[in-house]
Amino acid sequence: MREMVIHLNLFAIALAGAIAGFFASRFGGLWTPDQIWTAATIPVAVALAVSMLRDMLAGRFGVDAIALVAMLASIAMGEPLAGVVVAMMYSGGNLLEDYARGKAERELRSLRDRTPRIAHRQEAGGLVDIAAGDVAAGDELLVRAGELLPVDGELLDVRAQLDESAVTGEPLPETKTRGAALRSGTVNAGEAFRYRASAAAHESTYAGIIRMVEAAQTAKAPFIRMADRFALLLLPATLIVAGLAWWLSGDPIRALAVLVVATPCPLILAAPVAFIGGVSRAARSGILMKGSSAIEALGQVRTAIFDKTGTLTEGGARLIALDTAPGVEAGDILRLVASLEQASHHVLAETLVALARQKALPLSAPTAVREYRGSGLEGVVEGRHVRAGSRRLVLGYGPLPPWATSAGTSGDMAAALAVFIAVEGQPVAFLAMADAVRPDAAATLQRLHAAGVSRILMVTGDDAGTAKAVAAQLAINEVRADCSPADKVAAVAAEQARQPTVMIGDGLNDAPALAAANVGVAMGARGATASSEAADVVILVDRIDRVAEAVSIAQRTRAIALQSIVVGLGLSGIAMVFAAFGYIPPVAGAFLQQGIDIAVIINALRTLVGPLQPGRPGVAARTPRIAGEV
Repeated sequence: MREMVIHLNLFAIALAGAIAGFFASRFGGLWTPDQIWTAATIPVAVALAVSMLRDMLAGRFGVDAIALVAMLASIAMGEPLAGVVVAMMYSGGNLLEDYARGKAERELRSLRDRTPRIAHRQEAGGLVDIAAGDVAAGDELLVRAGELLPVDGELLDVRAQLDESAVTGEPLPETKTRGAALRSGTVNAGEAFRYRASAAAHESTYAGIIRMVEAAQTAKAPFIRMADRFALLLLPATLIVAGLAWWLSGDPIRALAVLVVATPCPLILAAPVAFIGGVSRAARSGILMKGSSAIEALGQVRTAIFDKTGTLTEGGARLIALDTAPGVEAGDILRLVASLEQASHHVLAETLVALARQKALPLSAPTAVREYRGSGLEGVVEGRHVRAGSRRLVLGYGPLPPWATSAGTSGDMAAALAVFIAVEGQPVAFLAMADAVRPDAAATLQRLHAAGVSRILMVTGDDAGTAKAVAAQLAINEVRADCSPADKVAAVAAEQARQPTVMIGDGLNDAPALAAANVGVAMGARGATASSEAADVVILVDRIDRVAEAVSIAQRTRAIALQSIVVGLGLSGIAMVFAAFGYIPPVAGAFLQQGIDIAVIINALRTLVGPLQPGRPGVAARTPRIAGEV
C-alpha cells in the first residue's frame, strides 16, 4: 500500500508537470516549458535512484537503471519533454503493476483476512467469549448463524449447514451430521450449533492454510529468477545499441530514443503478475499453490504417480451392492443389519450404521450379541435372530442362493468384502463393501493424458489383487503394490530420472514421496497435516478432479507468462531498431513503450480467469446399487 501511494504521487507530479509545460508553451508564464518538464522529471529520477540504491545494498539489481539513464539523458540533451514522458510512463507503469498485483493477490489476501478471531466457549456459568487462540482441544463451542468456525472439531448437534466455499471453492452449503469432522474457516450457513474442539487454533486447518498462503506469496519461481538474471543483460545491451546508434549516425537523439523505448522492461512486469494471478485463480477452486515455483513445476510434469487409498479411491468402506431374496425389502434388511452392527466396533459396522441413519431408518438395540472375530456377528433384533458375516459363517458349505447375483461377479467385487445376512436361519441378503474408486477418477486421468501427462502410475501399500482391481477401472500405465513409504520414494526417483514427475497422495505415509517429487500434490480436505506440509500443492476440497484442474491452471499460467515476456521483449527490440535508425523520436518512443507495458500486464492478468473445465460442484458421489430401489 505504501509503495502504491508513492508511485501515485510520483505519477501525479509527472502528469501535472507534463500538462503545465504544454500550457506554458501556449500561454507563457514565469517558467519555460523546458524548466517545468525538467522540474517534474527530477523527483521521479531521485526516487528511482534511491530505490535502486536500496536494491543494490540488498543484492538486487534490475533494468530500472535504463529508466534513470533515459530521464537524465533527456534533460542533459535538451529533450526534457521526453524525460517527463519517461517519468510519467515509468511511474504510471509501476502504479499499473501495483494495481495488477493487488488484483491478483486479492483471493489469497481474502483468505488471510478471514482468520477467525472470536470463539463462544461453553463453561459452567454459561457462554463466554474468548479469543480463538485461547481455544483448547476438548472445549465445547457454540457457533451462531453466519459465524466462522474458529478451530477444527466434531459436531455435537444432530446436523449443521456449513458454507465451505472460502476454503474448498465449493459454492453450495454442505449438511453435516452428528460426529462429523468440522474445519476452521468455514461458515455456519444455518442455525446455531454446538461442536467440540479437536485442536487449538494454531493447529487447525485454517491456520495451516494461512501458513501455506504466506509461503505462496513469498516463494519465487525459478522461471522468475531466470527472468531477473536475464534482465541484467538488458542494461548493457541497451547501452551498446544506443552507443552504436549515436556513433554511426552522429546524432545523440537517436541514442536517447533507444534508451526511451527500452524503459521499463516487460520481462520484469509480466512474470510476477502472471504467476500471482495463477495462484489466485487456483485458490478460487480450492487449490492452494505454494508459490510461483509450484505452478512452474506443475506446468511441466509429464508423469503422474497416484496413491490409491483416499486418493484414487474414496478412502473408506462403502456399500457397493445389496442383493435380497425374493419378497424381502432392501430397506428392512439394511435396518436389521445396521441395528445389529451397532454392537460392533468394526469400521464396516460404522459405515452400515451411518448409511441407515442417512436413509432415516429407525434402529433398534440388539440383544444377545455374539461376535466371531474376523467372520461376523449374530444377535437378536426386534425378536428376530440375525446373523451377518462371511459366506462360511452364514451359508456354511452350501451353494450361493440364485438371487445373490453380485456375489459371483467380477469388477468391483474383486476388491470387495462380502457380507451375507440370515434372519431366523434363512439367508435373505448379500451385501458388498469396498473402498470404491472415486466417481471422477477416470475423467481426471483422461484430462491429465489430454494435458500431456504421458505416463500415469499407481503406487499403494495394498496387496496386488486389490490394486489391480482398482487399476482395471482406470487408464493407468503401471501398478506397484505392497509399497512401503521408502518404496514410494524410490518409485518417484525412478520416474524423475525419465521426466518431470508429480506425486499425488493424502496420507502420512505419502509425505516422503510428496517431498521427493518435482511437485507434490496433497489431498488435504481430510486434514492430512504431514502430507499437506510436505506438498507443493494442496487440494482443499475432497475431489480428485482438482488435480487435473491444477495442472491446467499451471500450464496456462506458464504459457501466458512466457508469451507476455517474448512478445513484450520482441516488440521492445523492434522499437529499439527503429529508434536507432531515427524512425521513432524520443517522445513517441516513450508513449510506444508504455503501450507495450500495458499490453503485457493486461495479457498477464488473463491468468486470473480461464476456459478451464472444473468438476461440477455439488455432484454427489456414486450411490450403491440396492435391489428394489429406484
